[in-house]
Amino acid sequence: MVYVRTVDRAGYLAHLRRDLDAFAACLGADLSAPVAHCGSWTLYDLANHLGRGNLWSAAAVTERRGDHRADAAPRDPAALAAWFSDTCGVLLTALEVDPSTPAWTFFPPETAGFWQRRRCLETLVHRWDAEHAAGITGKLDPELAGDGVAEVIDTMAPMQVQRGRARPPEQAVRLAATDTGSSWVLGPGDPVATASGAAGDLLLMLWHRLPAGDPAITWAGDHVTAQSILAGPLVP
Repeated sequence: MVYVRTVDRAGYLAHLRRDLDAFAACLGADLSAPVAHCGSWTLYDLANHLGRGNLWSAAAVTERRGDHRADAAPRDPAALAAWFSDTCGVLLTALEVDPSTPAWTFFPPETAGFWQRRRCLETLVHRWDAEHAAGITGKLDPELAGDGVAEVIDTMAPMQVQRGRARPPEQAVRLAATDTGSSWVLGPGDPVATASGAAGDLLLMLWHRLPAGDPAITWAGDHVTAQSILAGPLVP
């Protein structure tokens, strides 16, 4: 499935810069702080993951390959901050191209536009992770979070099925964003239930940062079946 762009290149890059800066601001916190929802990772591990991912994605665009392996991030806090800033610069420079520019990707479309969207949404969620670990209550941009919900449906969930990690859903669930008015359907046929909430909360639920039974999510219909569908796993 090919996605429909809901944000243009300038919009993605503007969001990406802001969220990278916000993530970098968290690196002044305790780097050994645990990051909820990311297994045994600490804030250092998350920075290492995001920074190395920046370099990997940049190589996917500039060199059209997916086998780039960056060295681990330095442990010293000052060196880590400088290293992370450098990876952000490399990524932003690589993504400052026409979205139709050919690139290596792990799912269609094979263009730089895929990475403009993917890195923006990856950083959005991990910025939230970092702020959560640092004790900061961060907000998710509603329109961008809505695009993240769409990405789970048009890219992440199909990729999970393609790789044999999940079965195609046999029934459908509707996701309705109360703050943007947008809605999406995952699965075939008429939805068995609707999950309503702010776009950011729906995105966090799909990425397992928020439980499906959280009060921020309102359910109508057969929520038991719907939640089993969303259990997927829809995302890596």
